[in-house]
Amino acid sequence: MKTIRDLNRPPQIEGRIESIIVRGSPRDRARTVEGTVALAGIGLADDRLGQRGESELSTRQVTLIQAEHLPVIAGLARVEPIDPIGLRRNLVISGINLLTLKNARLKVGAALLEIVGPCQPCSRMEETIGPGGYAAMRGHGGMTARVLVGGSINVGDVVKAES
Repeated sequence: MKTIRDLNRPPQIEGRIESIIVRGSPRDRARTVEGTVALAGIGLADDRLGQRGESELSTRQVTLIQAEHLPVIAGLARVEPIDPIGLRRNLVISGINLLTLKNARLKVGAALLEIVGPCQPCSRMEETIGPGGYAAMRGHGGMTARVLVGGSINVGDVVKAES
């Protein structure tokens, strides 16, 4: 008989990178890039942690959000479609349920990430999305990850959970 863990992780868990979003510092405007390099123990080369180039013990080296959650957030906040740049998550991924992958390892392009836990929204979502933006993102804010093995990551790359 299958366990709940087995049911959460079917063998064909696979998704795709829809967008890569980076920023230079916490208050800088985020921007999209077509590709970047994940740096082991640090984060994305084009993002604020990668630009510092120091080992980062944080569980937020890379943040991921499901593309399928963007219309949900917009609906809950009662706004037009949301531009993921404003949400400031590094990787927008489609076709995979990130919430089922806590503590799992993901092959993302040529890099290997470990999903650590949920990425809670910050109060800036009220500015970005509008009134109710913070509440709309609760439970839909994505996941945080550590970079275990560095490598290139590009829009369109496959995202696959390791067994």
